[in-house]
Amino acid sequence: MLWTLITFIGFTILVAVISYVKTKGDDQTTADGYFLAGRGLPGFVIAGSLLLTNLSAEQLVGTNGQTWAVGMSPMAFEVLAATALIVLALWAAPRYLKSGITTIPQLIGLRFDRSTKLWFCIAYIILYLVVQIPVILYSGSLVFENIFGVSQLLHITKFQSIVVLCILISVVGSIYAIFGGLKAVAVSDTVNGIGLLIGGLMIPFFALHVLGNATGSEGLAIVDGFKYLVQNYPEKLNSIAPADSLPPAVPWPTVFTGLVFLGLQSWCTHQSFIQRVLAAENLKEAQKGALYCAFLKILGFMFLALPGVIAYALFEVQGNQVTMMDDAYPQLVTQVIPAPLMGFFAAVMFGAILSSFNSVLNSVNTMFTMDIYKEFINTNASEEKLVKVGKNVGIVFAVATTIVGPMVYFFPAGLKTFLDSFVMLIGLPVLSAVFGGFFFKYLPKYVAKVIMVFHIAVYGIFMITMSSDLHYLYAVAVLWPIELIMMAIMNSRNKAKNPQLKA
Repeated sequence: MLWTLITFIGFTILVAVISYVKTKGDDQTTADGYFLAGRGLPGFVIAGSLLLTNLSAEQLVGTNGQTWAVGMSPMAFEVLAATALIVLALWAAPRYLKSGITTIPQLIGLRFDRSTKLWFCIAYIILYLVVQIPVILYSGSLVFENIFGVSQLLHITKFQSIVVLCILISVVGSIYAIFGGLKAVAVSDTVNGIGLLIGGLMIPFFALHVLGNATGSEGLAIVDGFKYLVQNYPEKLNSIAPADSLPPAVPWPTVFTGLVFLGLQSWCTHQSFIQRVLAAENLKEAQKGALYCAFLKILGFMFLALPGVIAYALFEVQGNQVTMMDDAYPQLVTQVIPAPLMGFFAAVMFGAILSSFNSVLNSVNTMFTMDIYKEFINTNASEEKLVKVGKNVGIVFAVATTIVGPMVYFFPAGLKTFLDSFVMLIGLPVLSAVFGGFFFKYLPKYVAKVIMVFHIAVYGIFMITMSSDLHYLYAVAVLWPIELIMMAIMNSRNKAKNPQLKA
């Protein structure tokens, strides 16, 4: 345990030092310098920051927990992410950079009106503060509770341990997000990204090695472990789930419909991801970053899906099967990683958790400051004032999410399902507003509000009444085309009524 703590602290300090050295001379007094890293990020930093913003404990714990429960069909989230990133690089990024925006709500405001911008900004902030950041805090706490046994060390309950760890992650993450700005976040993401790729890709090989030994291997344990998995659990390795599957499985028809739309929402309109693209040196570097990240996401199933299936087989052999899906990956990690490497893995996991936390927190600060404070509260605010407001509101938001984070402990359906299904409550109207705004040139100013109200009402009713009988991705698959058709009709009617309008 002592060596684990030493290596954990050592790597964590190394990342902090590198981030400080790389950012100490930067100008943090302007809005662009603080919120967009001075619009000077190169492609490889953007790729690392995109990857780490997406990849955190809720992904490692959540997706591997899903594959432990239902097999490999959730790997579709990783495969489809690459397609969405290609769309971001080749179609969305040129439009975003050309517009000169800082946030997605700002883009929506330019296309529609100020009140629409306010609606979407408030909705996005609530979603991040109530759902996304709390899930990041909770999942990270769950991992460290299993690795370090905090509840046993402090002689407290597991829930109390989760509370303590949520506070710790929030404090450290806030230092990066609030006082370091986007540049510090992006640099730390790149370093941690390298470590996480190394550490994450080690897990399936270590796990197969342990599985091989547990099943009486007399040769190469990794090979024997893989053979045992294929021979005894072929159904778990099947990535094609039946059409009537429920979460956390991914029904095969949704891979070509609802999951595609969810991927576009996540990678092409999510403020945390788009903020990295907007911070690029130029369009070429933004596109490089998105395409590099697409390549890395193709490899994602190796550490985000396969370990869950191996965990199921290993726990069956050992006779110590877990009962909750979100416990599968943390328990696997504690069993298969050699003690000398545990500190390093814990450190890169901590970095991934911090990355997602501080990335989303930085995005929330940016939207509040630029889209609400500057637009509606103090239109004459100086650059220094905007930076100060961003830091102050970041502290308030960090405290609020730290209070909510431990409450996820009481949600039984699994982290990934919880996050993905509820994000679409706001995420899909944002996708409609952004893409519809690009597709249709004669839309009335009120259209985005109509789509938001319609979607929240219909999707909300679905979640309350039908989510236990029908996969949420089917609702996404139906709703987005309907919303685009609604926008097309209103676009056509407005063009006919106002022929003088120009696209």
